[in-house]
Amino acid sequence: MRHPSIVMRLAFIALLLGTLLTFTAHADTPTAPAASEPAPVIEAGDDNAAPEPEAAAADEPHSVNASLPHDLSPMGMYRQADWVVKAVMLGLLFASVVTWTVWAVKALQLMTVKRHAKEAVQHLQQAKSLKEALLALQSSKGAIPMLAKAAQHELHLSSDRAMSKDGVKERTFSRLQDIEAITGRQLNQGTGLLATIGSTAPFVGLFGTVWGIMNSFIGIAAANTTNLAVVAPGIAEALLATAIGLLAAIPAVIIYNHFARGMGAFRGQLGNASSEVLRLVSRDLDRGDMGAIEKQDDASQSEAA
Repeated sequence: MRHPSIVMRLAFIALLLGTLLTFTAHADTPTAPAASEPAPVIEAGDDNAAPEPEAAAADEPHSVNASLPHDLSPMGMYRQADWVVKAVMLGLLFASVVTWTVWAVKALQLMTVKRHAKEAVQHLQQAKSLKEALLALQSSKGAIPMLAKAAQHELHLSSDRAMSKDGVKERTFSRLQDIEAITGRQLNQGTGLLATIGSTAPFVGLFGTVWGIMNSFIGIAAANTTNLAVVAPGIAEALLATAIGLLAAIPAVIIYNHFARGMGAFRGQLGNASSEVLRLVSRDLDRGDMGAIEKQDDASQSEAA
């Protein structure tokens, strides 16, 4: 996530809007009448000549108000927006819904696996042998019982007395690493959407902003006026698209970082469990309990059959 890039995008938007408003302000500045032109002569008997400027000034607010949209609420601006801006807004709202859906699902999943891992690690720490750990983990769920079963299976395959203890430990460690990698990939499923939304939503909102400003310039050309009331609807649509883009991107970035920290903590629990399983394997090898492990594995396979 590149947070400075978001600041640069907002600065670019502010620059565009500032340029547009400056152009409008300069265009609305009245020019002074030329000095060579003689002042109009008002005859004393003409009673209708003086009120004409006041009547024109009184009619100007009505023309300005007529050009303003009647509804400046978010829903009203959405209804009056161009179809491209509407598509941008709907896409960003859908991305926001996806973000919160992923948060709900992954939060429940992460909370469940961390609770199971905590209980399983306690069983491993209290066990004196791999056989005892397997008995304690029979009712447990999650990846840690899979670690103990993988170690048991490798000890069964390496039950030949001619095999070295270091080779058995190395192969067991390799199996445990594979299980950790598979579990991590399964837990990471769905978080890629958060990273994608967090990085692309500001760009999509910026596209809607640029399109809205383009519509504002088109409105200036069509109305043949630089009155702010003409360009205000387009600016409002542009800012609304930017706001929805940030509404989708900011929670996605925060939730992604939260899950990254939570998954890092869970990987730490898996690492501790793997270390406990390896210690139990080493302890059984030093005791010469390979036969007991083999019998336990045969019993487990017969029960599964």
